[in-house]
Amino acid sequence: MRFVLAFALVGASLSVQPAAAADGRSLYMDNCAACHRPTGAGVPGAFPALVGSKLIQGDPKEPITRVLQGRGGMPSFHDELSDQQIAVILSYVRQSWGNKGKPVNPTQVSAQRGGKRQNTKAVLQAH
Repeated sequence: MRFVLAFALVGASLSVQPAAAADGRSLYMDNCAACHRPTGAGVPGAFPALVGSKLIQGDPKEPITRVLQGRGGMPSFHDELSDQQIAVILSYVRQSWGNKGKPVNPTQVSAQRGGKRQNTKAVLQAH
């Protein structure tokens, strides 16, 4: 019985990772890919590449702040995406296309949000 329970727990933990990655990819495609491209390559001179970006892979505070506040031509997602959604998107970007950044968790996003009330509207479609 212990073996079966242990096997079930291991199996359950293995299935969580791909589901989170799929959600991150889906949210990225809906909210980010129009500018940063599905491959994360960006558009030279207009939208920065996310592939190999030191900013993306480094301290998560900077990308969290950019997603929340926007910058240059990038819109703010403060009112459109929840802490969970932003964490999932950034985790996907930080671990895709050869990037080696650590995952972002919702509490990190909440801390950067500064305790301001977040809106729980549905996810934006591509901009």
